[in-house]
Amino acid sequence: MPIRLERSYRFSAAHRYVRPDWSDDENRARFGKCWIAPGHGHNYRLTVTVVGEIDAPTGFVVDLGVLDAIVRERVLERVDHQHLNHAIAEFAPGGQIPTSENLALWIRDRVSSALPAGVRLAMVRVAEDDDLAAIWMGE
Repeated sequence: MPIRLERSYRFSAAHRYVRPDWSDDENRARFGKCWIAPGHGHNYRLTVTVVGEIDAPTGFVVDLGVLDAIVRERVLERVDHQHLNHAIAEFAPGGQIPTSENLALWIRDRVSSALPAGVRLAMVRVAEDDDLAAIWMGE
């Protein structure tokens, strides 16, 4: 019987919402204060949920050291104390806007491809603050 395991992480990062193909007026109208250069920052809370069968000898769905290493190496080392528009190629000018929604998908792609056999990514939750979070649900 599959069971879900949830693990939380924190990181700080800045971002700016801007589309270079739009005028300043259009960017300001669409993105408001999130458009103002050089950007603004958040103390993000990331929650990763995996699902799998419990390994009888260990009692684990996944070894937390393994999961932590995946998230640290593939996500946190890339984003913590960074400006997302500059640190992540997908969020560079002309690319995706570094919203919580797009960040959740970016994280999904990095974590899901590295999980051990038999473990699946079920959810990624990216919270900018207590009032706003984006959630990708895999199942």
